[in-house]
Amino acid sequence: MPFDRAETAEPIEQRRLHCTQLQQSLLQQRQLIIAANRSPATITQTENGEIQFQRGGGGLVTALIGLVQNVEAVWVASASNETEKEWKSGIVPLADSERSIQVEFITPEEQVYDRYYNQISNPLLWFLQHSMWDFVSAPTIDQATWKAWDEGYVLVNQMFGERIAQRIRASQQRSLVFLQDYHLYLAPRFIRQSAGDKKKFAITHFIHIPWPGSEDWGILPQPMRQAILKGLCAVDLLGFQTREDSLNFIRTVESHLPNSHVNFRKGRVWYHNHITHVRDFPISIDVDALKSLAQSDVVEDHRNQLNEMVQDLQVIIRIDRTEPSKNIVRGFQAFEEMLDLYPEHIGKVVFLAVLVPSRLKVEEYQNYLDDLMAAAGRVNARFGTSGWEPIRVLIGEDYPRAIAALQIYDILLVNSIADGMNLVAKEGPIVNQRNGVVLLSERVGAQQQLESGVTIISPCDIYNTARAMHDALMLPMEERKIHADRLRCLVEEADVNDWFCQQLRAIAELNL
Repeated sequence: MPFDRAETAEPIEQRRLHCTQLQQSLLQQRQLIIAANRSPATITQTENGEIQFQRGGGGLVTALIGLVQNVEAVWVASASNETEKEWKSGIVPLADSERSIQVEFITPEEQVYDRYYNQISNPLLWFLQHSMWDFVSAPTIDQATWKAWDEGYVLVNQMFGERIAQRIRASQQRSLVFLQDYHLYLAPRFIRQSAGDKKKFAITHFIHIPWPGSEDWGILPQPMRQAILKGLCAVDLLGFQTREDSLNFIRTVESHLPNSHVNFRKGRVWYHNHITHVRDFPISIDVDALKSLAQSDVVEDHRNQLNEMVQDLQVIIRIDRTEPSKNIVRGFQAFEEMLDLYPEHIGKVVFLAVLVPSRLKVEEYQNYLDDLMAAAGRVNARFGTSGWEPIRVLIGEDYPRAIAALQIYDILLVNSIADGMNLVAKEGPIVNQRNGVVLLSERVGAQQQLESGVTIISPCDIYNTARAMHDALMLPMEERKIHADRLRCLVEEADVNDWFCQQLRAIAELNL
């Protein structure tokens, strides 16, 4: 039976109404402070002195932009260039919206930021949490690593904590602090040390990337590991993408934080007379804003250009940052395997990879970009002809172009080795115009919600990924539509506002 969207329409509207009412009642008397490494927009200055705002990239910014279009907030971020350091604070317009937000920048020195971001946050913590380290050879935590920790990661977290504490102290209202991700693990403790009256604020912290098992955290030296856990145990409400991530955190505390007490059934950690409530809140997208952007002239122009490129071929799409965890190389290898196994697809399908360069100051990321370009080149050399290039790689940060690409896929490939959520897997079904099939890695957070409408694949299994590609390309349109309708409903039922409201609901129920 086809999935009937009308059956869920009324509950969705009711849920949105309740969400709006909850936001109004809980935030009316509170100051909302969002803190993330990235700003919602990159601020630059032209040669003429004109200030320009360009939408920030990445899933975190995508989700939070959707959120702050509906609530009043202050966003604290780290300056990423000299213009932002000089600008310091002010009103930033939100892309594709008439709304704006107050942004305040902390301004660490370049060397301090490099240590915090390029040596500790990435790659050390990010690789650890995505289970990407080959522990036989890496990481090697030497004197330079400890210097980066003490004179980079700790210092920047302290700067965030002090800036947020200043805003808490200066406000007559209670404050709700909404911390984001692995860059700010130490900030909650600094906030508690500096903000004064504990009754004036509550701290939530949402972790956007996976939280691995306690045995992985045992790789970090004890002082680093305990500082991270102590920081997160200063939070009132700690959120993760999946139930498994939440349980892994509690197990990590139980194993590695002396004098802590945990309760798995209630999702609670007790440490130094403070309770941290641990929950899973699967993040999502702003469905309405995405639909509006998808109908814009700029997206239409990009879609027309892409359609000219792919012509009448079937299209496999992937939209990713060039991060090793995204598993881009194996995706190309699976496509190559499919052409070997099913030569009837030769000349009839194109693999379009829309990639955003990521963290190219980190050696591992530079090397991975070289690896994926070589993998694409090998497939094109083996199978390409004068009239057919099997893999087309488009590199550059262009969100409207990415949305246009999602509109034309027959297959959307998301084969990450590990991902906190992966919002592309949710954006694709909303904007796609071909009832395309989603191939989704079993190791991404989106799998928890979308399993009933996607084809689940193992990220390291290129043979069965190749078979899944073939099956999807051969799937009758009637069956494709059933799965596509189901996915659209699943995403629309739980959008970014629902994600935020789940956290507000927990805050209200816990009386934080």
